[in-house]
Amino acid sequence: MAQEQNVANAKPWIARTDTPFIRITDVTKRFGDFVAVDNVSLDIYKGELFCLLGGSGCGKSTLLRMLAGFETPTEGRIEIDGQNMAGIPAYSRPTNMMFQSYALFPHMSVEKNVAYGLRRDGVPKPEAMERVADILKLVQLERFARRKPDQLSGGQRQRVALARALVKRPKLLLLDEPLGALDKKLREETQFELIKIQETLGVTFIVVTHDQEEAMTLSTRIGVMDAGRIVQVGEPPEIYEHPSSRFVADFVGSVNMFSGRVTDDEADYIRIASPDIGGEIHVGHGVECSPGQELWYGIRPEKLRISREKPENAQNAFPAMVEEVAYMGDMSIYRLRLPSGKVLNASQTNFLRHAEDTISWDEEIWVSWGDIAGMVLTQ
Repeated sequence: MAQEQNVANAKPWIARTDTPFIRITDVTKRFGDFVAVDNVSLDIYKGELFCLLGGSGCGKSTLLRMLAGFETPTEGRIEIDGQNMAGIPAYSRPTNMMFQSYALFPHMSVEKNVAYGLRRDGVPKPEAMERVADILKLVQLERFARRKPDQLSGGQRQRVALARALVKRPKLLLLDEPLGALDKKLREETQFELIKIQETLGVTFIVVTHDQEEAMTLSTRIGVMDAGRIVQVGEPPEIYEHPSSRFVADFVGSVNMFSGRVTDDEADYIRIASPDIGGEIHVGHGVECSPGQELWYGIRPEKLRISREKPENAQNAFPAMVEEVAYMGDMSIYRLRLPSGKVLNASQTNFLRHAEDTISWDEEIWVSWGDIAGMVLTQ
């Protein structure tokens, strides 16, 4: 039996060995007969920007609300900074939460919105105003201190909500779909602002999102959730290039997936016979498997190469027909049909403004990829 080699040299998140700042142990949350969070255990370290990623109903927001103290675990234990959170109400926890709706007071100025929590906590006015001024400068809103929320753009309102959450200096900031209300371009710009603010303050952030691109951009690590469980935890390159299952491979990015059976199992390569592709796939590294085993092979669209001539010395090259071409500006996406009927997506970067002799609709071409470009999945 061959052992899998980590050909990309991707490493798990091992930046520190100190005690986890947040420790979630065997946590389950039930609502009647429905299990929203199912026996989750997770460690998060101080200073991380950790993303909980998953589709609607996977349990990510419920887990966040249990950290905040808005929900109580049915079973299990949550510790923050070494303290058991059992019985500790939300207002006494070293956390603050920023909601997708922002929930700004429309009748208050930006300055008063940000100062509201400090006033409720009885912070002396001179200290409160100094802290408000500092945080507004950090989020680049000092010029808008006197404005009302309806006089701000969506991105500016998002930063007001962030400033209001951070001005109380929480040890942990919880963000539930914080950028979901922004348009695509503004969301992309705000992601980098959020990273800069988090790095400047050193506050631990936990972000809940369903947007895989957002999670990949923001996070030090990602926890992928499905049906109430954490199915994989890792740094963004590890999650993308080395998914633990077909679910993760398909959820995080686009992937072409083939089912097959192992025909050769050697120390430095395996071969997979796949009816989907109408031939054998050559994998240029060892995999923990056995001859005859059924498994799946995934290849990302950007790993595929298309050409009119069959590539020389290609281990994985198959004929295909171009069915559709979608021009996206920075890249083009090709929809290819194999003789077996299987449809693939291939993406190609558009390097030139006016590329001549580009591959187009209804052409017979070859699709190929390197022998270490794909992923072998056993579950």
